[in-house]
Amino acid sequence: MPTVVITGASTGIGRACALHLDREGWQVFAGVRSPAAADALRAAGSERLIPLSLDVTDPDAIAAMVETVERAVGEAGLQGVVNNAGIAVGGVLEFMDLDAVRQMMEVNVVGALAVTQPLIPLLRRARGRIVMMSSIAGRSATPLVGAYAASKHALEALTDALRIELHPWGIQVSAVEPGNVATPIWEKALAQAEEQLSRTPAPIQRLYGPLLELGLRKIRRAAGGRGTPPEAVARVVHHALTAARPRTRYLVGRDAVIQYWVERLPDRLRDRIVLSQLPQWGGA
Repeated sequence: MPTVVITGASTGIGRACALHLDREGWQVFAGVRSPAAADALRAAGSERLIPLSLDVTDPDAIAAMVETVERAVGEAGLQGVVNNAGIAVGGVLEFMDLDAVRQMMEVNVVGALAVTQPLIPLLRRARGRIVMMSSIAGRSATPLVGAYAASKHALEALTDALRIELHPWGIQVSAVEPGNVATPIWEKALAQAEEQLSRTPAPIQRLYGPLLELGLRKIRRAAGGRGTPPEAVARVVHHALTAARPRTRYLVGRDAVIQYWVERLPDRLRDRIVLSQLPQWGGA
C-alpha cells in the first residue's frame, strides 16, 4: 500500500487530495491544525486516512510527524510528500505589514523545506515523489499579490533544485500550479479584505483606492464559488505521484493557462496587457 504525507489538509486542496488518495487506496498521513479538522477527515475517509496535528513552522510537531510516519512505513519507505500548507497575504507592497510577509514566507517556503528534509531518507527507500503545491503566482506577479507571488516563486526554485539534487535516487519532484480554486478559504479572505479596507488610512486610499477596490471585487467573485474545483487539483496531484513520467510542472485551470501565456510575452507587452485589465490609480 503506497503512503503519502500531505500538509495543510484541513480544508480546500489539501483535504481534497487526502480524500482522493485515500479512495485510490493510499495510506494518507494528513497534516491538520485542529481536532475538529481531524475528526472531519476521519469521518469522510477510510481507516487508512490518519490525521496528524502538524504546524509546518513547529520543529517539534514536524519531528513527531516524522517519527509516526517512519514507524508506520518501516523499510518500505514513503511514496509521496505533498507540500500543500500555505497562507496568502495580500496588499500593495509599499504598505505591506512586514511581519505578515515574514510569517507567509515561513509557512509557504521554509515550512515546505522543513517538512521535506527529514522525510527524504524515507522517500529514498521507496524512490518516492515530492509535490509542491505552488500556484500560477509562482510564474506571475501581479498587483496586490506581489508578496504571495514571491513566496510561490521561491517554492518553484526549491522544486527545481530538489529535482536535480535528488535525481540520483530517482525521486521525482513536481510543482502544481493552480489558478483560482473554489475553496472555503475565500470566504475568510473576503471578511479579512473587507475589514482591512475599512481600516485603510486615507493617504493609502488616495494613492491606491481604485486598485484596492478591484482586489476586493475579485475576492468577492472567488468567494461566490467561481474557480476550479479542488478535486480537479487532487487528480493532478495523483498523476504527479503515479505517472511513469510525471511532469515537472502542472498548470490547473483555464485562468492559469491564460496567465501562463501572458507571462511568456516580452515584459513591456505583458505589463501593458496587465495594466489594461486594471483601473487607473495613482492619486497624490
